[in-house]
Amino acid sequence: MRFAITLTDRFKVLLDIALQAGWQPLKIFTSPLDGKIHDNRQVIEQAARLGIPVQLSPMTEADLAALAAQGCEALLLGSYDWKVPDWRPYLAHAVNFHPSPLPEARGPFPLVRAILEQRSQWGVSCHVVEPRFDSGALLDQQLFALNPDETLATLEWKCQLALEQLGRRVIADFASLWQQARPQGAGSYWPRWSDAERTLNLRGPLDVSLRQLRAFGDINCLAEANGVGFVVHRAHGWLEPHAFKPGTLVRSVDLSMLFAVADGFLVISEWSVQAPSAVSGRRPF
Repeated sequence: MRFAITLTDRFKVLLDIALQAGWQPLKIFTSPLDGKIHDNRQVIEQAARLGIPVQLSPMTEADLAALAAQGCEALLLGSYDWKVPDWRPYLAHAVNFHPSPLPEARGPFPLVRAILEQRSQWGVSCHVVEPRFDSGALLDQQLFALNPDETLATLEWKCQLALEQLGRRVIADFASLWQQARPQGAGSYWPRWSDAERTLNLRGPLDVSLRQLRAFGDINCLAEANGVGFVVHRAHGWLEPHAFKPGTLVRSVDLSMLFAVADGFLVISEWSVQAPSAVSGRRPF
């Protein structure tokens, strides 16, 4: 089957599976990325090795028409920063692989909120592309359990493994699953998180702050102390009764800061101020 695909490195396994199945790639669509949540260096390197054209600008109807002229039969969406034009006048199939157990958690990068909401189960879904984001009929999905201490890093890797299992099933039986796709139903839409959701309450309970730290991972949390806002790169804590006023900066040693929270202590060991050339408590590894 001739196909085009949108990709970041996190979804590259879809390209690998399609190639293993004998599908013929016509084009890869990706976008300029900062490497914070997504990267595409591996995708671009593989495309160069295999001679697959890569486009870094938004997909247009002209691009879809050009794909149709090349006999493209399917568009696979792995990850993409831009809305895809209406594909139906040009292609027979278009599916999206979304990192949530649809119809729950439509929207951009829902993994963070899955941890914030302490979900016990998660999944990856494949659905028909429709004008309304993540709303099309479901071809298949792969579900898995979440742990109480789940982190963004562990959840991302669980999604990687689930994506590979799901991708193999979908690509191996694409025509049949397309024909049997079932409507999603009502579900929910999760917007991108806010800075308020990233901000640690240094006066609040420890478990809430630790959950935020697990949920945001390398995206990093925010905090404020003595009127100064800063980015939290790494922090740890423990429960312990104390007589300090919650939010107190108890001590700082070697740029590591110890705060008294409502029911224990939080050590912020790596941090930086959001300003050029500002003081940082992050070691230059």
